[in-house]
This record gives sequence, structure tokens and C-alpha cells, in this order.
Amino acid sequence: MARHHRFSRYSRYTGGPDPLAPPVDLREALDEIGRDVMEGVSPRRALQEYLRRGSQDRRGLDKLAEAAHRRRQDLLRRNNLDKTFEDIRELLDEAVLTERRELARALDDDARFQEMRIENLPPSPAQAVRELSDYAWRSPEGREKFERIKDLMGRELLDQQFAGMKEALENATDEDRRRVQEMLDDLNSLLDKHNRGEDTDQDFAEFMDEHGEFFPDNPRNVDELIDSLAKRAAAAQRLRNSLTSEQRAELDQLAQSAFGTPSLSQALNRLGDALQQARPGEDWYGSEDFEGQQGMGLGDATGAMADIAELDDLIDQLSQQHQGASMDDIDLEALARQLGEDTAVDAQALKELERALRDAGYFEREPDGALRLSPKAIRQLGQSILRDVAQQLSARGGERATDRAGIAGEPTGASREWRFGDVQPWDTTRTVVNAVLRQSGSGAPRDGSVRLDARDIEVVETEARSRAAVALLVDTSFSMVMEGRWVPMKRTALALHQLISTRFRGDELTVIGFGRHARTLTAAELTGLDGVYEQGTNLHHALLLAGDHFRRHSAAQPVLLVVTDGEPTAHLERDGEAFFGYPPHPRTLALTVRGFDAVAAQGAQTTIFQLGDEPSLTRFLDLVARRVGGRLVNPDLDGLGAAVVSDYLGSRRRR
Repeated sequence: MARHHRFSRYSRYTGGPDPLAPPVDLREALDEIGRDVMEGVSPRRALQEYLRRGSQDRRGLDKLAEAAHRRRQDLLRRNNLDKTFEDIRELLDEAVLTERRELARALDDDARFQEMRIENLPPSPAQAVRELSDYAWRSPEGREKFERIKDLMGRELLDQQFAGMKEALENATDEDRRRVQEMLDDLNSLLDKHNRGEDTDQDFAEFMDEHGEFFPDNPRNVDELIDSLAKRAAAAQRLRNSLTSEQRAELDQLAQSAFGTPSLSQALNRLGDALQQARPGEDWYGSEDFEGQQGMGLGDATGAMADIAELDDLIDQLSQQHQGASMDDIDLEALARQLGEDTAVDAQALKELERALRDAGYFEREPDGALRLSPKAIRQLGQSILRDVAQQLSARGGERATDRAGIAGEPTGASREWRFGDVQPWDTTRTVVNAVLRQSGSGAPRDGSVRLDARDIEVVETEARSRAAVALLVDTSFSMVMEGRWVPMKRTALALHQLISTRFRGDELTVIGFGRHARTLTAAELTGLDGVYEQGTNLHHALLLAGDHFRRHSAAQPVLLVVTDGEPTAHLERDGEAFFGYPPHPRTLALTVRGFDAVAAQGAQTTIFQLGDEPSLTRFLDLVARRVGGRLVNPDLDGLGAAVVSDYLGSRRRR
């Protein structure tokens, strides 16, 4: 029995974006956007900047625009516009040389006269061609080469307006040329009627029935026909503008001999005028400087001009600088055509990323139309920052000590997935069930065992025995911006906010920013808070707000965390106005110390985090910490978040 073998051949997928590619990584994008927002960039601008930079795996818009610019420059540096003139000059030289050989063998007087005519041809190829238009060639080979000049010129002129016509009309018959001339005459009549507003759908249909073979793009109406023709006609005009005045004069003279008659040149000139009237918005007046060594014929040069125009459009689309710009403006087909399929795939991935960020609800629109990060985005950003902090804690050589962090009290009867910071007992039943369900979908081990994964773990939900009222006071004076401490401060606050809101939901956190005045800040407000050049470090006002927070939650253990990089230089007067003085006024220092005393009297556990190493600040904060039985910590800037989170977890252990 014969056995049939089936063979499969695999090759690279070229049908657009890879259908098996992993989904876009929104977490990485949101981290980058959130970092820019925390530095004071608007969410809209932060999104645009991320799309411009791209990701680790995808080129951004700037890289794509750079590739388009390089391709444009390469077209100009590599090519020149002389090939048609060189080809005609070469054919003319060959035709004249062949004719001279033939005449040298002839002995009649007419041959001597023809020799004189040949020897006295003008140096200009165009003028020489015109001089020889009525010449009686004795050499059949010479006549054939001269006729090729007329044929080449005709095909080049047509190729300028109709791409591919040069090759299509090679070895064309007189009947083929007649059909082209009829098409041009009918096309000009149709465009004249259209420009007068007198054309009908029937006129277009009849034209396509008669001449549709010349338009493989199969336009559906006269406007689509004009659009496709006008772009190339404008490119041909820009090519003409790029020629020297001598080259333009040569071209005009040579055009009169195209196909041995001026009618083709006249029909094409009429077509160009009609298209310019129909589409005046095209670029009919631009030009380019080609400076390379590789010559191009008129048709190829017109195609290069069209490519350059398309690249200019792509560069503009990729820059996203024009009013109302969006990723949907980018022409992916043009991008693939000019720069390759991989480039279009990268652009498509960026478009999908932008759409996914918006569809996922990470942005909200304010009443004035501006974008802002949504609460969902703030939570996601906080989770990412908290993961970074957790990694820092894990690497601190024993300082993490979270094995008893968040010890809970009575079970609530519910369970939830394990998260960083959880030390509640496992819900063994739910954990094993999760592992069994996961393995049943992915293939269970042959030995029947159940293998646990971190994703399977669920812990018993409990209620904490002791609750805390946490006040995080963060310095928002301009020195924090100037010294590069602005973003680390925000990341620290968001990490603590995320930890408490998701792991220790019984605790009450307030974030208080203090500059010339102090105010409570939500996570979203803190994330988008701009640095303001305003002198004043009003720790006194911040301590008053912290005391209010502790009184509102009098049943909870007060925890005071202060992050600052400067001495107190402002305090709150009785009338609510802020007093500022530098060097610090004695009254400012006294009121600030009194504020620390007040929260200490409420039983607050106090930790002060000093940024920088200003000696006078260190002396003041050390004095205050000793006075209230608190701690002074001087962390590295990169370790600020880990220090604050670690101290908070330590306060829970102490409770």
C-alpha cells in the first residue's frame, strides 16, 4: 500500500501584525507615563512622549520618523536626474557614428553633403534631434537608433504621468500609440467637463469602459481618478522644477519629438493644466536637489519625487505635531511601502497601545477637556512602585523583616489571593483547589501530584487587632524639585498609599504636602502635583493637619512619618496667613517644635526622613526626634520608598 507524505513549508509571516505576538504591555507604558506625570508633565503630553520614545521591544515614533528621513535623504544623495538625457545622448552618438561609417563608403556628392550636415550638428542633443527630424538616413541601423530616441522620449513622458507605461509600451506598435493618444484626448475632455462642473457619472463610466486597461487601480469615480493622477502629475511638475533651466529647455525640445509628433507632449501638457486646476492643493511648486551618481529616467525620477512627497507626509504624521493629531493619522500602507513591513508593524503596535491605554480606563477627561490619570491608573502605578520597593526591601540584608508584618486578628470567613506583605495563614483548601484547576487546563503531572504555584495561593482574610492612623507629611517646597527629590517623594507616597489601601485596609492614611502652606492630597492630586517656585517649608501647618487626622481616628494608633529636605522657614499665624522668614525665625522653630509635642501627646510614633545632609537641618531634626521619642533616618534618595515602607511595617510590628 502506497504511503502518502504531506510536506509543509514554513516562512516568515507577512500578513501584517503577528497574530501570535503577545499583547501590548500596558504596565510598562503606564510606569513610563506615570514617571513623566510625577515630574510635572501633563498626562496627554506624557502619553505622546511615551509613544515618541517607544518601548524596549518597539521603536517609537521618533525612530520611525528618523528612518523615513534617512530614506528621503538616501533618495537625494544616491540619484540624479540625468539618465534620460544620457540615454538620448548615447543613442544619438551611436546613430551618428553608424551613419558616418555608412557615408564614408558612399562616393556620391549627396553623401558628402550629408557628411557636412552630420559634422555640423549642434552640441545640444535636443537641437541635434530636431535637426535630424527630416534627415534621410542611409544606415538602417542609424535610423533604428534615431527612432528609438523618439520612442524612448514618448515612453518616458508617459511614464511620468502613468507609472509603468515605459515598460508597457516597449516594442509598442503604431496601433498601441494611437490607443494611448485616444485615451489622453478622452481623458482631457472628461477633465475639462469636470472642471466646468458638467460631467456625469455616465461620462466616467463610458471613459472607463473604453480605457480602463490604462488604470489598474480601478478608480470608482472621477474624483478618485483625479486624486491618483494629480499626485503623480504634481510630482512630475516638482521634478521639472528641480531641473536646471538648460535641462528644462532640452526636455521641452525633446518632448516635441516624442513618438515622432508633438501631439503627445501637447496632450500631456493639457492634462497637467487640467489636473492642477482640479487639485490646486497639491504641491506643484516644490523642488528637490538630487546629487547622487545613479541616474534616473523621467518616470523613475517622478516616482522618486512621489516617494519623497509620501515620506514628507509620513514624517509629518509621525511627528504628531499638528493640531488634533492622532495615531490614526498614520498611513500604515504608505509606511510599509516606504520603510518595510516591520516598520508598519511597530507603528500598528503603538496605535494599539494608545487605544488600549484609553480603552482600559487609564485616562479620564476633565471638564476643560484635559486628560488626567484615572483612579485605576493611579492604583496600577502604585502597584508597580510598591513592587520596586519590595525588591529593594528584599535586597537590604535583613532590614525588610516583614515576616510578622500585618499580623491579623480574627478571620472574616473570606479568602483572597496572596499579595506582597501578607503573612496571614494560607487557606489550604482554596490554594489546593486553585492548583488542581490550573493543572487540569495545562496538563496534570503523570504521577498525579499537585504542584503549587505562587498564583494558586490564597490567604485567610482577617481583621487587624490594632488599627493605625498614618499621617505622611511630604515636603513640597521648591528645593525638592531643584535637588531632584520631587519624583522619589511622590513614588514613596504612592507606594505607601498602595500598601495601606490594598494590604492593611483597616489603617487610615492621609498624605499632607507642605510648602508655604500645607494641604491634604489625594493620590491623584499628588501624582499630578506641579512644583511651584514658592519659598517656605511650613512643617508647623502640616503638623496641625496631622493632629486633626489623629483626632478623627482617635481609636487608632497614630503614626507620623515626615519627609523633608529643609529647615522650617514658615508657620501658620492665627489669621490663617503663612509667615515666612529665612534664616528660620525663632517663632517658626518654636511653633514647629510645639506641633511635634502635640502629636507626641496624642501617642504618635514619629519617624523623620531627612533628605540631604545639611548640618543645621540634621541638628534640628535630631533634637526633635529625641524630644518626642522618635527616630531620624537619613536614607539615600533611591532608597527613600523602601525606608518609609519598612518603617511603616515596623510600626505595625511594634503595635
